[in-house]
Amino acid sequence: MKTPQFTVVTPCYRTAACIPELYRRLVAVFTELGATFELIFVDDGSPQNDWQQIVSLAHTDHRIRGLQLSRNYGQHFAIQAGLQHSAGDWVIVMDCDLQDPPEAIPELYRAALQGYDLVQARRGLRQDTWLRRTASRCYCRIFNFLSERSMDSAIANFCLMKREVAAAVSGFCERNQNLPMFLELVGFHKQVVDVPHSGRFSGRSAYSLARLYRLGLGVMVAHSNRPLRLSIQFGLLLSAGAVLFGLFTLGRYFWLSSVPEGWTTLALLLCFLGGLGFANLGIIGLYLGMVFDEVKRRPLYVVRQTLRPVESQPVQGLAAGDVP
Repeated sequence: MKTPQFTVVTPCYRTAACIPELYRRLVAVFTELGATFELIFVDDGSPQNDWQQIVSLAHTDHRIRGLQLSRNYGQHFAIQAGLQHSAGDWVIVMDCDLQDPPEAIPELYRAALQGYDLVQARRGLRQDTWLRRTASRCYCRIFNFLSERSMDSAIANFCLMKREVAAAVSGFCERNQNLPMFLELVGFHKQVVDVPHSGRFSGRSAYSLARLYRLGLGVMVAHSNRPLRLSIQFGLLLSAGAVLFGLFTLGRYFWLSSVPEGWTTLALLLCFLGGLGFANLGIIGLYLGMVFDEVKRRPLYVVRQTLRPVESQPVQGLAAGDVP
C-alpha cells in the first residue's frame, strides 16, 4: 500500500509562541501514523516574529515550507495561498493557535479511509468566550436564513481533504474567501467527525467583533442574493398596503363624506419609506461594490518570500522572492 503523503496548511498571525509547539505535536502525530508529510506555515503579515520562528524550524527540518505574505491579507487568503502551494495526496487545514488538536488528525484520516473525499472537524464544547460563541451562532442563523443553506457554527477550518478537493477549492479566486463555504460549494463525498476543542495555547484572537462583522457581512453578500429578493418582496408589500389604504380613504370619502386628517401619519410614512429607500440603495451598493472589486482581477495575495518552493506556482498569487 502506498505511503500517504500529507500537507498541513496553517496560517500564522501573532502566533510565534504557538509555532514550535504545533510543530512538535504534528511531528509526533505523523511519526505515529508512519506517513510522509510537509508543513506549510503561511505568515499572514504578522507583526511578531512568526517568520523568524518558521525559518528557524526550517533550518532543522527539510519538511517545513514557509510562505511570507507581503502584508496582512486575512486568514482565509493565507489558507488559499497554502492550498495553492500544497503538494500532498491529503491536505490538512488547521489553525496555528492549537485550538484544533493535532492529535485528532488520525481520527480524521481513519474516517477518510471509509471512502470520503473530505472530512471536517466539528468542535465539541468550544473554549471561546461567551460573546464569541453567541456571535458565531447568531451569524450562522442569519447566514443560513439569507443563503438558504445549512451552516454549522461548530464547523470551522479544521479539515482533511483529498488532493482533488484542494485543487477545486484553490480554484476559487473570489475576493471574499471563506474555506467552509467553498467546501460546501465544491461538493464531493464528505463526513463530519466530532473533535475536542482546546483553549488558545498563547496570545489572543486577532478577530475583533468589528472584524468578524465585516467578514460575516462580506460572506453573506457574496453567497446570497436573498437581501435583494427580500427588498423586492417588501417593496411589493408596501405598494399593496398603499393601494389598500388608498381604497380605504376613497371609501370613507364617498360613503362618509370625510377624509381623515393625517399629517402625522403622512410624515411618519414619508420618513419610513425614505429610510427604506436608502436601506435598499445600501444593499444594492454592497453588491455593486463587490462586483467592482471582482472585475479588477487583482491578485488575492502577494508572496514576499518562500521557504523551499515547489516547481508549481500559484495562479492567483504573486511571488516576490524565494529563500532556499
